[in-house]
Amino acid sequence: MPKDRYDSQNNHNNHRRQYRIMSPDDVVSGKKPHWEQLEIVGTIRNLSPNLWSLGFLTALYLNDNNLTRVPAEICKLTSLTHLDLSANKLRSLPVELGDLVTLRELLLNNNYLRNLPFEMGRLFQLQVLGLKGNPLNPDMLGLYNEHNGVPRLLSYMLDNISPPNTMPPTRPWIHIKDSDRSRPAAIFSVMSYNVLCDKYATKQLYGYCPTWALTWDYRRKGIMDEILHASADLICLQEVETDQYFNFFYPSLHKHGYDGVFSPKSRAKTMSEHERKYVDGCAIFYRTNKFGMVKEHLVEFNQLAMANADGNEDMLNRVMTKDNIGLAVLLETRAGSYEGSAPAPDNARQLMLVANVHIHWDPEYSDVKLIQTIMFMNELKKIVDEESISFRPGGTPRSQEACPIPLVLCGDLNSLPDSGVLEYLENGKVSVHHEDFKEIHYKALRNFSSSTESNGHIAHPFSLRRAYHNQPLQYTNYTYDFKGVIDYIFTSRNFMSTLGVLGPVEQEWLDQSKIVGCPHTSVPSDHFSLLTEFEMPYNAPGTSSNSSSAPSTSTSGNFNIIRR
Repeated sequence: MPKDRYDSQNNHNNHRRQYRIMSPDDVVSGKKPHWEQLEIVGTIRNLSPNLWSLGFLTALYLNDNNLTRVPAEICKLTSLTHLDLSANKLRSLPVELGDLVTLRELLLNNNYLRNLPFEMGRLFQLQVLGLKGNPLNPDMLGLYNEHNGVPRLLSYMLDNISPPNTMPPTRPWIHIKDSDRSRPAAIFSVMSYNVLCDKYATKQLYGYCPTWALTWDYRRKGIMDEILHASADLICLQEVETDQYFNFFYPSLHKHGYDGVFSPKSRAKTMSEHERKYVDGCAIFYRTNKFGMVKEHLVEFNQLAMANADGNEDMLNRVMTKDNIGLAVLLETRAGSYEGSAPAPDNARQLMLVANVHIHWDPEYSDVKLIQTIMFMNELKKIVDEESISFRPGGTPRSQEACPIPLVLCGDLNSLPDSGVLEYLENGKVSVHHEDFKEIHYKALRNFSSSTESNGHIAHPFSLRRAYHNQPLQYTNYTYDFKGVIDYIFTSRNFMSTLGVLGPVEQEWLDQSKIVGCPHTSVPSDHFSLLTEFEMPYNAPGTSSNSSSAPSTSTSGNFNIIRR
């Protein structure tokens, strides 16, 4: 077999094989050696087990030896980006080679390989694959020799890996407190879930997922199974494509006792009917035996930015160009919603505002994320103010700082817990000089603050509690490039208390299943759903509504009771 060790695929590596010996001055100064590459060349037949402890290696050159096998322990070199096994006597490769998902270059030229393990398809970041000089089977060789052959070959192998036999273990339910059975209360559950719309589920973004597991026909069953298994009373979904809402989500959930509302992103207004079907947006579903809808409200951030630009170029160029939307529904509880030893009156109704939002994704636009959130909260305040006046004698408004209608806020905020977005929502205010504004002066911010004080802060009047604030949740978005908490459920702390939350996906299962990111064959979205259960005590007109478990706060109020 010819050994063309200087072919085009090998030759461009020579610039990386440069070593710098420490100078005597470096040694005297106590400087420690730093090396990330290792080259072993000669007539090596076996490799020392100590090699597999060098997990810091990024490049390993084992070419031009007499290796007949590669131990499975090579999977321990998790930092490798370059691996050269050319010109050896390899007849097979370990399936564990597929665990080296950081590999960008793998050279296997001039060996005796007839087959490759399908697990190599998991090397989704591989850019260079050298296979010349191997007697590969015709199917693999044909794919490899095609134009753009490496991605095609890897995709073929990934799609043919046997799917795991085990499904994800049941996520634990974390009990937080018992309900207060001494008084009537509405007990209801809330789900928030970014379902990953079909348009965004591409091999370019999720190369670690088999092609067949990315298709909507495959993923939608897992998504709906998860939603129905949760059996939440309120369901807030993000990234729902228009066509999917009308032809899948709504019909499926309607059969199980839900009604719902939906709105796509603002761009849909400028598109043809065919194109509009693929625009994603937000949806809210509610159980009709527990809630009835009073009103729905759409918030278009680009329209608000345009109306409040006040000549500010950043508001026009940065905020207005993002067409994210928020959706809110004003619901009223049904009499059958209440539990407790002391029943609520048959004609009792309580208003509740349920909001769902999907904030802009790009980390470079932290100012836009914060402004969109501020805009949304201001619009929710307007809804509350309007409804509060409608149901008060004489139509007189309550205090501007009070929100008499409970709020449930769900969403993919694309913001971490230490962001300005979370500071604003949880603390009720954020400084106009917050670093997330990127030192951009948005004069229009004063239009979105409920505070009349000139204290340099933008404020909202809702006193909110994050449902998972003290729970062990490390991530809600789980991809190869990013793992973190960006999805949330908030409620009005004065009106509701949290009874329990759905716990995290078991990390041990993710590790054992070698899931480097989602979606996956067993996980239909790149987000994990949130599920919580709340208690909202019934209060007769004129009584206090503060939850006994909630910390004291200056923002308080009564429920609006609608009597038929």
